Amino acid sequence: MSRPPFPPFDAETAAIKTRLAEDAWNSRNPMLVAQAYTMDSQWRNRTTFIRGRSEIVSFLTHKWATEHDYRLIKEFWGFRNNRMAVRFAYEWHDATGCWFRSYGNEMWEFDEAGLMRRRFASINDLAIADADRLFHWPQGRRPDSHPGLSELGL
Repeated sequence: MSRPPFPPFDAETAAIKTRLAEDAWNSRNPMLVAQAYTMDSQWRNRTTFIRGRSEIVSFLTHKWATEHDYRLIKEFWGFRNNRMAVRFAYEWHDATGCWFRSYGNEMWEFDEAGLMRRRFASINDLAIADADRLFHWPQGRRPDSHPGLSELGL
């Protein structure tokens, strides 16, 4: 199984790889997202340590059961060979209707087939008012016309 574009990355392929990851996560389909990772992929997501696709699926299933109306934007920050640094923000609300914007950074490492073998994420949540939300597209892929993080000043 492979997942182009393949390392080593350049500015164009890093941007493509980042957008493909964003699109998959915005699908909120844990099985689809997990296919981009190696079978033994290692994650650190906040303080949770995850290993392998089955744990990724379980983690994302729980995540999207509690983070409602999830919308994500990713932007690549840097790259070298088979590694990338990505920043992101996503908006969601909890079961009580309180909205949050979560900000974070990820460090990614890919194998030669373009599958992510390591993902380290640091994330902080900020409570926001409904009126302060910025991510209003319909569930699914962010439209190409919707501004990214830099354009939104995030």
